[in-house]
Amino acid sequence: MNLNQVTVPAIDVEASVAFYEKLGLQLIVYTEGSYARFECPEGNSTFSVHKVDSVSTEPGCYTYFEVADVAQKVIELATHGITVDEPATPQSWLWTEARLKDPSNNQIIIFTAGEHRKNPPWRLS
Repeated sequence: MNLNQVTVPAIDVEASVAFYEKLGLQLIVYTEGSYARFECPEGNSTFSVHKVDSVSTEPGCYTYFEVADVAQKVIELATHGITVDEPATPQSWLWTEARLKDPSNNQIIIFTAGEHRKNPPWRLS
């Protein structure tokens, strides 16, 4: 089994397209105002947004995008006018993360984990 795609809700698909393109994803499918799918710059997975009338105020899906240098990505995002809620911060689970929200309030985490992403010291054998 291989993860192909994750889809998150979007109140404004066009605003979400602009946001995710600034994040570095490449738009590959677009149905005006209702759906958009992107390719990630690395790997084979895709990411999409679909139109909804409202989103929950409760935390929902957290989407993680891995980059080589979180601090550098945060600087890059700032040049595109994207506000980061939590700056690049080393975490106790051995990742460095920065947190932000997309236009529909979906939680996005930009992170780097290296070997620890799939092989932390506490991994089950």
